[in-house]
Amino acid sequence: MCPRVYFMTSLTFWFLIAGVTASVVVSALHSFRGCAVREFSFVAQKPGCRSLRVQTEACWGRCHTWERPVVGPPYIQRHHRVCTYSRMRYVTVRLPGCRANVSPLYHYPQALQCECTVCSTNHTECETL
Repeated sequence: MCPRVYFMTSLTFWFLIAGVTASVVVSALHSFRGCAVREFSFVAQKPGCRSLRVQTEACWGRCHTWERPVVGPPYIQRHHRVCTYSRMRYVTVRLPGCRANVSPLYHYPQALQCECTVCSTNHTECETL
């Protein structure tokens, strides 16, 4: 086991022994730096159909990123990576209660493997950096 994981595990154990609430244990996840596949739940919606709660896998995590000023244009050097799909498949579910003229099929990406890389609008909502 790597020392960093052991340290985080030890901290979590110590917080549990000390009787600190579960929210402190969850905060250890916020300090996790890395990128991984994680179970995710969302509501699939489409006009003309009823919604459906979907359980899937999505990418989750933090990636090393930095900015530094430079003397000339564009005056800043950026290195922004996001935790996103490196391997995925598309899954199709059938939404309930669709009107006759509306297809009940709903497609979404399911993460098979994730990595820290440049954001791609092909499968991810990317905020302007």
